[in-house]
Amino acid sequence: MARYTGPKHKLARREGVNLLDKTSASLQRRLNTPPGVHGAKRKRRLSEYGLQLREKQKAKAMYGVLEKQFKRLVTELEKQKGDSGELMLALLETRLDNLVYRLGFAKSRFMARQFVSHGHVKVNGKKLSIPSYHVKVGDEIEITEKISKTPDIAKLMQEKKDVLSFIERQGIKGKLTRMPKAEDVTVPFNTQQIIEYYSR
Repeated sequence: MARYTGPKHKLARREGVNLLDKTSASLQRRLNTPPGVHGAKRKRRLSEYGLQLREKQKAKAMYGVLEKQFKRLVTELEKQKGDSGELMLALLETRLDNLVYRLGFAKSRFMARQFVSHGHVKVNGKKLSIPSYHVKVGDEIEITEKISKTPDIAKLMQEKKDVLSFIERQGIKGKLTRMPKAEDVTVPFNTQQIIEYYSR
């Protein structure tokens, strides 16, 4: 399975935005310096296409989506009625790996993806190992008892985490109560520019 395995901080520094939901002091300090030996010298004005490309790359890096998957997602959007930007966010937010992260079962989306891939997550009582699986409204997500008893995860489960308004959590179980809307989540990218990028 193709996935990014390089330095995570490099992704955030490339875009100049904290895409990783981390509070690392070193990351915050270096966010304004692009990666690479000549990173500081490489800043230049971007064209309209360049700006759209960067917005797309931010979304891909944040949700851990590959180009082929992203294209498929945009094709799916074209078949649906409604606000394209809001629909894009809803499709990204209802990915199984993202909801495992949003429910507080994992510290990051990368960790959540690993949990799903390794079979530590169930949807409606059945094990699912597809991180990109789109969860439907009413679906129940839970992590297996085996993984929930590991020290790090047990500690994470004890922490009180406020979950977003479109999900609810109880113990090691969570549920998607409704489709997410644009006002439910704050993202560091512009969905309209991404749609314009793919409509070229």
